[in-house]
Amino acid sequence: MSSEYVIEVEGLKKHFPLRDGLFGQQTGELRAVDGVSFKIRPGTIFGLVGESGSGKTTVGRTLLGLYEKTAGSVRYRGRELSALSPREMRALRPKIQLVFQDPYSSLNPRIRIGDAIGEAMLEHGLCSKAELYDRTIAVMRICGLAPQHYNRFPHEFSGGQRQRIGIARALILNPDFIIADEPISALDVSIQAQIINLFSDLRDDLGVTFLFISHDLGVVEHLCDDVAVMYLGQLVETASRDALFARPLHPYTQALLAAVPTLDPLREPAVAMQGEIPDPSNPPPGCRFSSRCPQASERCRREVPVLREVAAGHHVACHAV
Repeated sequence: MSSEYVIEVEGLKKHFPLRDGLFGQQTGELRAVDGVSFKIRPGTIFGLVGESGSGKTTVGRTLLGLYEKTAGSVRYRGRELSALSPREMRALRPKIQLVFQDPYSSLNPRIRIGDAIGEAMLEHGLCSKAELYDRTIAVMRICGLAPQHYNRFPHEFSGGQRQRIGIARALILNPDFIIADEPISALDVSIQAQIINLFSDLRDDLGVTFLFISHDLGVVEHLCDDVAVMYLGQLVETASRDALFARPLHPYTQALLAAVPTLDPLREPAVAMQGEIPDPSNPPPGCRFSSRCPQASERCRREVPVLREVAAGHHVACHAV
């Protein structure tokens, strides 16, 4: 089944039960993701941004099936993932991969990195043992790793090199879609630029589509094609990269941009955020940003705003827009 989008997410919810007491009685629920919808075009990098605790990582893990969704729809190339059989999901698994924030934690310290990169090829029956070495070396080269690195162990590599190993492990399966969850946040700034350029090259040269999860709007502006801004489990604004950074409409997006250094004299000044992010297990009524928003009205505190299109491809959930 063909589709003009690689990923289509509609009304996605992931709620975690909150339990207390000796017998673990449920006392409430944490609405980590609460009605999120977006679409990702082929060959693009889609940025999902927000503060820590906004639900970004939960979105990524739910898309992968690491968390079972509470409600909503996730379609890959037009196919509803929850409707697939275990056999169909296994056949699809190589096409959807994850790059971790900390690749070292996912590497066996006793396995040489060449074997760690190539093992998934054999597991999925995608090549013979005779072909494996050459294929692994080819992917290592793409990711900036030299052939002499093949027989080294994880502890012999720097943080940036380990992230390249993590990317190579995802790329070895020839994926169509990669979820990159805060992949550069633990790296030095100089190394971050190299990994950003690698993601850009994989998009431009190989046509790989990415969901890039980050809290750093500066990185997202440099790398991504489209952007969604998430706050307390919900999307508050989605737009193309150029539209969002040239004219942010939601007060939360404006506040995030206030923290990003810029030399652009044309960018509108943004208003700084007030207070702390509310308890996600007990969000405020109405707009969830209302308790921190300088533009909040009584309507904002009472009614939940709908994410609506206010310009071509630009959606915002705000009563004041």
